[in-house]
Amino acid sequence: MSSDDEPKQKKEKKEGKKEKKQVEQKSYEERMKAVSVIAKPMAPPKLTKKMHKLVKKASKAKCLRRGVKEVVKSLKKKEKGLCIIAGDISPIDVISHIPILCEEASIPYIYVPSKQDLGGAALTKRPTSTIFVVPKGKFKDQELYDSMVTETNARAIEY
Repeated sequence: MSSDDEPKQKKEKKEGKKEKKQVEQKSYEERMKAVSVIAKPMAPPKLTKKMHKLVKKASKAKCLRRGVKEVVKSLKKKEKGLCIIAGDISPIDVISHIPILCEEASIPYIYVPSKQDLGGAALTKRPTSTIFVVPKGKFKDQELYDSMVTETNARAIEY
């Protein structure tokens, strides 16, 4: 093995890493195939994109509760906000109680198709099943938050 072979191997490894980073983006329709039956009201594509933008801005301002445990804790403390739930969670029992808690507390909630995208919008590498946006002191995008709450309330299921 000569010294000429070593740089080629390193170069191949670097190219392999680049390929892994360039993951194919699935379309909205492909993501909807994995969504659970109870995931209603579901955000349409444009609203999903706006929700992800809101989550990203809220994450930067640290106005976010991430994960089932934190969201349930916030709901029980009667905090006001917007609940965003991933529709492709399996088993569904993990999140099935959250819409009920939201309705009891009069908190607007909506489903988005992908837990992977929701986690990415929250600036984490891990998939996230549910997020609770709590606008407080440092949160500067109150207009975006208010418009998302209005959109979510318009899509709410009446019982």
